[in-house]
Amino acid sequence: MTDPTSRFVGAIVLLGAPGAGKGTQSKILARQYGIPQISTGDLLRDNVARGTELGAVAKSVLEHGGLVSDHLVEEMLEQRIRTGGDTSRGFILDGFPRTLVQAEWLDRFLEGWTAEVAPGRATTPVVINVAVGYNQLLRRLTGRRSCPTCGRIYNVYSQPPRVDEVCDVDGTKLVTRRDDAEEVISERLKAYERQTMPLIDYYKSRGNLHEINGDQDLDKVTGAVLKLVENGDRL
Repeated sequence: MTDPTSRFVGAIVLLGAPGAGKGTQSKILARQYGIPQISTGDLLRDNVARGTELGAVAKSVLEHGGLVSDHLVEEMLEQRIRTGGDTSRGFILDGFPRTLVQAEWLDRFLEGWTAEVAPGRATTPVVINVAVGYNQLLRRLTGRRSCPTCGRIYNVYSQPPRVDEVCDVDGTKLVTRRDDAEEVISERLKAYERQTMPLIDYYKSRGNLHEINGDQDLDKVTGAVLKLVENGDRL
């Protein structure tokens, strides 16, 4: 059987609301196939921290309260893929695309990139939407607690500490992050839905959207994701 870390995988796009578990699945895919998980948030912070030309532009925009443009994010992503040295067999995109403009740019980019690194292979990404019900997402996110001392994360519903609101490791009182407050999460989920529905419709119309039930156990979600990637006509 062919080693999965030696085969061409192409681009994998994971969609999913905050708390859907797409970050966890991205890391599993990265290990399974030996390809990088590329987070546009991390990419932006890295460029700013290193003081690159693109990072300097982004820093100026952010310092003036603006939003980083699609074009700037696309440039950073293209540079990462073309010069990173670890993307010749594929990559997993985390947080991209977020808009229709970005999705259309990605399709054009993948045509050229795939022709260079793997002529004859499929150029369309495998797009997987990890779907989780609204109430379940609220439980996952509002139930999160963290230890301010050791950083360990708990969930009062699914992974509670042995003693209520107290860290198992060092006995520190657990805290709730401001971003995990119900009113904040509710707005984040509504914003995500507004932003992502056009993307889901776009990929559905092109016939390369796959949806899996993210309410299942982690192992079942992972199995479904791997099966979709394996059947994505790129391995």
